[in-house]
Amino acid sequence: MKLSIERAVLLRSLAHVQSVVERRNAIPILSNVLIDASGGRLSLSTTDMDIAIVDAVDANVQQDGATTAPVHTLYDIVRKLPDGAEVSLSLNPDTNQIDLRAGRSSFSLSCLPREDFPAMNGDDLPHQFSLSAEDLRALIDRTRFAISTEETRYYLNGIYWHAAEKDTVKLLRAVATDGHRLARIEMPLPEGAAGMPGVIVPRKAIHELRRLIDETKDPIAIGLSENKIRFAFDHVILTSKLIDGTFPDYERVIPSGNDKMLEVETKKFAEAVDRVSTISTEKSRAVKLNIHDGNLTLQATSPDAGSATEELEVSYDSDAIEIGFNSRYLLDVANQIEGDAAQFMLADAGSPTLIRDMADESALYVLMPMRV
Repeated sequence: MKLSIERAVLLRSLAHVQSVVERRNAIPILSNVLIDASGGRLSLSTTDMDIAIVDAVDANVQQDGATTAPVHTLYDIVRKLPDGAEVSLSLNPDTNQIDLRAGRSSFSLSCLPREDFPAMNGDDLPHQFSLSAEDLRALIDRTRFAISTEETRYYLNGIYWHAAEKDTVKLLRAVATDGHRLARIEMPLPEGAAGMPGVIVPRKAIHELRRLIDETKDPIAIGLSENKIRFAFDHVILTSKLIDGTFPDYERVIPSGNDKMLEVETKKFAEAVDRVSTISTEKSRAVKLNIHDGNLTLQATSPDAGSATEELEVSYDSDAIEIGFNSRYLLDVANQIEGDAAQFMLADAGSPTLIRDMADESALYVLMPMRV
């Protein structure tokens, strides 16, 4: 194997694939990147056995070949090379090392055989559809904050995607919940997704995908089966196993009879919550909402730090109510509301509250109250 490539192109490609690899691996080959050069293309592949990322770019390939090398070491070397450098990579069959040269710098890295690199088969994916990059970012950004990190409830450690129907309109829904809060966003069902099974896309795959699609404008081609999902765009392919579990019936926790309606200016409300929660030393940073006659009083108390109060003018004409929430959860939801106003549908101090963006009906959020 022998090739040359511009440093910026190689660095970007390595950046795409390296983050899926754990810094410490019990299996040496999983610390390596598969480097495959052929037909004027350089393909880089990494995997942790649950997620695989492949990035292919143009390169000046003088001799076809393939090997594997430690991905984090290679990434750090290329990152520290000067801008504009031309990088040459060649495999030395005598020493079984890959030689890297750029200007007056030269490195030799130990390799492992390409035959040892595990293949993640993602060929049999019967359900195929595509989403715009903007829609996919919205599906992720407006739900992922509610993904559970509790490993014992592994079936909540991802975003649940499934086809649904409302008023004869077919929809694609993304749902995440950790038992304390729930986020749901929906959009028209893409062509080809009608028969898709309900799938739980793992948290790590969501994180990697969101990072990779940050700058792309191209549509994302999605293929999935009962146990795998693949995302392809630009020159990147991410394949991930799905969580093998049953997502709970989330519809049961979305309240339908909440009759007290509160409307707040999102920005002012979020800033007020952030200010009063500063006083709380608890992990939950509990905030009490006292709502009556067009007025909302936010309160936080701490036995160590004291107390804080702030009043806001709001739209509310139902019976007075006092209800407490985790302030971080309130801020997470407020950060997803793009319109100027948020609507809270409340029942009582012990029942879940429904929150909507008044400028966008596609998303809804549910928060469980807490005692304060």
